[in-house]
Amino acid sequence: MKKFWIAAVLVVFPSVAAQAQTTTAWQIDPAHANAQFVVRHLGISNVQGQFTKITGTAEIDDKDLTKSSVMATIDVNSIDTRVAARDADLKSPNFFDVAKYPTMTFQSKKTTQLGDGRLQMTGDLTIHGVTRPVTFDMELTVPIQDPWGGTRRGVTATVRINRQDFGLTYDKKSPAGEMLIGDQVTITLDVEIVKKS
Repeated sequence: MKKFWIAAVLVVFPSVAAQAQTTTAWQIDPAHANAQFVVRHLGISNVQGQFTKITGTAEIDDKDLTKSSVMATIDVNSIDTRVAARDADLKSPNFFDVAKYPTMTFQSKKTTQLGDGRLQMTGDLTIHGVTRPVTFDMELTVPIQDPWGGTRRGVTATVRINRQDFGLTYDKKSPAGEMLIGDQVTITLDVEIVKKS
């Protein structure tokens, strides 16, 4: 009987280990990562900006991408709209209030595979201390070997949110009554992730 149980353990545990190894760990390369955003200005044009400091990790299962997950953090103080006064206003308590809320985060909860490297990743997005569920449309490239001996791949993720949902309610109106800043904001992340050794 003892020999039977030893044999059973030897059969079961290698198979469990093999399943665990199907998921690989990746890390965002901060030097090749940014998050762009687009918001309507006065109802007549789009204003674009970006966050230049992003960190995070991913767990990817290429055999079953629905088992993949992502955790990402954006340094809100890295906001850049190419206008210093506007950046200062966005960092102030009028908007992001970076002194109190220095980061925004996304933690995935569910991944849906659409095919051809396309995914939908649903999870918790936290901005300005408020957490809401959102769904990113994502594209994941196949892995490549980089010139430095590492393995990396690209990720593009896009989501559209209403800033009011995250407590970003400050606004002014033009003399014509148009809101200075629209409520709908499109966020697109373009990052490279590197396989952890």
